[in-house]
Amino acid sequence: MKNKLFLLAALLAFQLPLPAKDFNVLDFGAKGDGVTVDTAAIQRAIDAAAAGTNGRVVIPYWKQFLVGTLQLRSGIDFHLNGELIISTNPADYSGDGVIMALEAANLKITGGGRISGRSLEFMTSYDAAGEWWLFREWRPKMFVLTGCTNLVVRDITFGDAPFWGLHMLGCEKVLVDNVTVRNRLDVPNDDGIDPDHCRNVEIRDCDLVCGDDAIVIKSTRQTNDFGACANIRVHDCVIRTQDAGLKIGTETTGDIHDIVFERCKILSGSRGLCIQLRDEGEISNITFRDIKFTARYHSDPWWGRGEAISFTAHPRNPGGKVGKLHDVLVQNVSGKAENSVRINGSEGSRIQNVRLENVAVSFARWTRYAGEVYDNRPTKGLLPVEPHATDGFNVRFADNISLSHCTANWASNAPAYFQSSVAADGSASVKITGFKGESDRHPITLK
Repeated sequence: MKNKLFLLAALLAFQLPLPAKDFNVLDFGAKGDGVTVDTAAIQRAIDAAAAGTNGRVVIPYWKQFLVGTLQLRSGIDFHLNGELIISTNPADYSGDGVIMALEAANLKITGGGRISGRSLEFMTSYDAAGEWWLFREWRPKMFVLTGCTNLVVRDITFGDAPFWGLHMLGCEKVLVDNVTVRNRLDVPNDDGIDPDHCRNVEIRDCDLVCGDDAIVIKSTRQTNDFGACANIRVHDCVIRTQDAGLKIGTETTGDIHDIVFERCKILSGSRGLCIQLRDEGEISNITFRDIKFTARYHSDPWWGRGEAISFTAHPRNPGGKVGKLHDVLVQNVSGKAENSVRINGSEGSRIQNVRLENVAVSFARWTRYAGEVYDNRPTKGLLPVEPHATDGFNVRFADNISLSHCTANWASNAPAYFQSSVAADGSASVKITGFKGESDRHPITLK
């Protein structure tokens, strides 16, 4: 009996996870005074933690650490309690990002601390007419995590980013949980979270403020084949941006499929929901559900013109190859917008099989910027910014489009260029059932 109990105890002990071993960066020579460049000392702690098992690199509370590029390793928990301040000196960087990892497995980035990006120190001047900052030739990304598996990013805050935020390239089995982003609204290209050629990703309970796209799924052109973007779920996030709230594209060189966005709030953006196909990849099996948004105009340089929903398939360059966008469901989505719901393909790439179910949009104008345009950028194959009336739902070069129990609510003082409730042109099989919002002034016009 004693032997059996001993064996059972040994088996239980074997199955219990080993306690984390802490590697405090102060013990490796980091000063944490916000002035000394602590990159080398923190890297020593990272390398020491990776050499063992279950190592946790601790960035302690109440300290500020000035850093350039840090290369994270497999199997560690990079536990951020204090603050990392990024260096503005290019000599302090060994790559194009601050927090980097290459083919790391079982990597965690956790803690309640913060990474500060010092964005304005990477800018040259403020363009008052454009209402944005003009950037220097060089500026780093906050994160570049490449080819990682079983990646967890949880509870951290980063902000004031000079360029892209959390860029994950070719990663698999990823959880991004309770991440807070506080970028400036007037700095361009400071995306929040960018899964790029990634698979099996969950992004949940994040709170984002950024000038550029908040959460954007893309497939950038790469020399290595990182594969498709697939099986990504984004849910229960709160967003404020001057670009798209929830987006796919514009970089679409590879396939993107089986993506779900749900239960998110877009407090403000230049577009609510957005898919921009501009390259040769195929986008399919996309779901947006249970989302609320506000979409508004901004100054001319900013991308987007207040479109409630914008699904477009346009050539990036004249004669350029464009893939296919098909099988999209938008369900239980509502919001306020200054511009249309757009489903606009092109002659070379017709959008197919889009279902809008219980989509309700209130259309009004409340900003001071000029209206009556659609934003097709980036493209040189069409007018980048196209003069166009504001329809409730506008369908062009798209087939098998279904609007079921959708609503267009029109402001009482809507301008004259707020025209059709539904307008379809060059499209086949546009089915409308249970629509609310049609009137003599705002008819349904199908050509």
